[in-house]
Amino acid sequence: MRLFVKAALPVLLACPAFAQAPAQSQKHPEFEVASIRPSASDIDRTQKVSIGVQIDGSQVRFSSLTLREYLARAYSTKAPMISGPDWTGYERFDLSATLPAGSTQAQIPEMLQTLLTERFHVKLHKEKKEFPVYALLTGKSSLKLKESPPDSGADQDEPKGAVNVAAAGSAAGVGVNLGHGSSYSLANSRFEAHKLSMAVFAAQLERFADRPIVDMTGLTARYDFAVDLTQEDYRAMLIRAALQAGMTLPPEVQRILAGNSSGSGLSDALQQVGLRLDARKAPIDVIVIDDALKTPTDN
Repeated sequence: MRLFVKAALPVLLACPAFAQAPAQSQKHPEFEVASIRPSASDIDRTQKVSIGVQIDGSQVRFSSLTLREYLARAYSTKAPMISGPDWTGYERFDLSATLPAGSTQAQIPEMLQTLLTERFHVKLHKEKKEFPVYALLTGKSSLKLKESPPDSGADQDEPKGAVNVAAAGSAAGVGVNLGHGSSYSLANSRFEAHKLSMAVFAAQLERFADRPIVDMTGLTARYDFAVDLTQEDYRAMLIRAALQAGMTLPPEVQRILAGNSSGSGLSDALQQVGLRLDARKAPIDVIVIDDALKTPTDN
């Protein structure tokens, strides 16, 4: 059976594309100019998808993100922690904006909050729920992570302060470039990471798991490492990535997940590098979309 999936992108992805938003002031900062349009409809998303985030000077560009993914960046959370109408998880939009003079990248989340409220008339509320999670921990065996060099040549390829995040996925696997030398891939039954902190690794890995993953390793460096997966776990991870990205898969494909515990398989694989996953429950802040326009107002 031929299986088509698309990446759960983070950028998918929970990625640290810009800093945490500062405390809100009386007047919320706004983009100087901003355009939001539906992503090109001629892309065959049953076979391949590409998305990205680019911030270069005053220019900000987001490609092919869902409303939940935009809200995740606006409120410094993760897209799986946002619930709402089904379309908010699969309808995709492109955003181009210009930062006003004197503003900083740290203000982008607040600017996104303002823009999404104006264009989509978003109404939401926050609440805390107890969720089953996996805690990412160091294992009983010795740690086998290779600490990344502090100054790699990849850092010099991008201007300081620029953000260029890109991701693509298909049945052949998933590849994500987080910028400044950080990247990972899931292909050929192997997860390979370059220059990833454990916090970022946990956030990215949960895209392929059946529950959120919380970094509790206490490790602060960035690492290069790789883990080999069984064919069954590898295929299940690709299917979960597609489902979390909002893709509708046929029942026979979804049935592959039956009996496959991603936590068990992933934990076994992570022991190769001295890590493990521990199933537990934890309270997590979630965002609920109460109402939003499916078509944003005119630019």
